[in-house]
Amino acid sequence: MKKLILSLALMVSSFTAIGADMSHGANNFYKSDKVTEQKVTFKNQYQMTVAGNLYLPKNTNQNTKSPAIIVGHPMGAVKEQSSNLYAQKLAEQGFVTLSLDLSFWGESEGQPRNAVSPDIYAEDFSAAVDFLGTRAFVDRNRIGVIGICGSGSFVISAAKIDPRMKAIATVSMYDMGSANRNALNHSQTLAQRKQIIAAAAEQRYVEFTGGAMQYTGGTVLELTADTHPIQREFYDFYRTPRGEFTPAGASAQTTTRPTLTSNIKFMNFYPFNDIDTISPRPMLFITGAEAHSREFSEAAYGLAGQPKELVKIPGAGHVDLYDRVELIPFEKLTRFFRENLQ
Repeated sequence: MKKLILSLALMVSSFTAIGADMSHGANNFYKSDKVTEQKVTFKNQYQMTVAGNLYLPKNTNQNTKSPAIIVGHPMGAVKEQSSNLYAQKLAEQGFVTLSLDLSFWGESEGQPRNAVSPDIYAEDFSAAVDFLGTRAFVDRNRIGVIGICGSGSFVISAAKIDPRMKAIATVSMYDMGSANRNALNHSQTLAQRKQIIAAAAEQRYVEFTGGAMQYTGGTVLELTADTHPIQREFYDFYRTPRGEFTPAGASAQTTTRPTLTSNIKFMNFYPFNDIDTISPRPMLFITGAEAHSREFSEAAYGLAGQPKELVKIPGAGHVDLYDRVELIPFEKLTRFFRENLQ
């Protein structure tokens, strides 16, 4: 009987892994033997506890001040998805790095869970600067930020009003405001937008009177013959062993899925307004040449002041740059931060 159970378990494990495309060095759960990891927490200005992983190169002299980089995770994800990989790879190059969970997600505080608050997300990045800038081994004048996917728009929002962020990079950026107002390629009509807003407003009555929380968007829980290619792309990362991760106490069914009533706050989010005021601090926009999200990096690049650079990775889609180490331009990121955090 035990052998039968073990055999079935192995079959299930093998079947689960079939959907995971591990090509091009996909390595989301990378663990470096060249850095040390420490779990840390700190408060943002709203006195909410933000959780993160602090990475130091093993040869770090804590009596000297090193440059540091903050890494933000994709929208609806957690630091264990993409952020830790980036943070470790850059720590291997001599930077102190910090991957954080945005408020309402992962190990950070915030109720209800999976809530959307672009202002608080941006504040979390500034709070991360507060934390790093008060470490004895960090040079507070040499702190940079990386935003992956939705965090790309949050770090831009933060950097516009926080000049302590000396160099700003985004990877596979989503403008979460435009994505919700207009959808990809401006395919959503104003009437459709208003319908979404009306549904969220009505749902507030349900939840105010004790009804069940409703979630929106996010990654599908199963594939069908009709599943859209973009959803398949996200599914392969978030719903397979390639990148699936559920924080303690969270529900796997709500991972990447924000609450409906809060998600409409993105409709009022315009991160690219006044992006040129970040200049002369440098900005680097990295996107896959085949990414469905490429329009957002191109739009931000067009509006940003100098110095700026747009890098398109040949053959790469949106999610490819979450974890495929053979496609992610870590050398480019290293040069960018070394040159601009001198």
